[in-house]
Amino acid sequence: MRDRLQILVCYDVETVTGEGERRLRRIAKACEAFGQRVQYSVFELDVTPVLLERFLQRATKIIDPAVDSLRVYTLSGPRDRYLQVYGRDGWTDFQSPLIV
Repeated sequence: MRDRLQILVCYDVETVTGEGERRLRRIAKACEAFGQRVQYSVFELDVTPVLLERFLQRATKIIDPAVDSLRVYTLSGPRDRYLQVYGRDGWTDFQSPLIV
């Protein structure tokens, strides 16, 4: 199962136009389909290489590269080795058993 990649996705979408607001909603939905929101425009993805490629194909069709920015960082190692959170952390480990 460790063929999965830990990815951090950040975006900045120009929203001074209605089309920009539409792109903002669409890119957020695309990120939610592949990962979980950890801040307003920041998502953590736990994906296979194939799913990462699908996400990138979808996301790059949404943004306008002339005015928007999409940043994708590949993180290395377990989450607790590369991340320190101060304050609220709404992240859920969907790879481990969930207790309801």
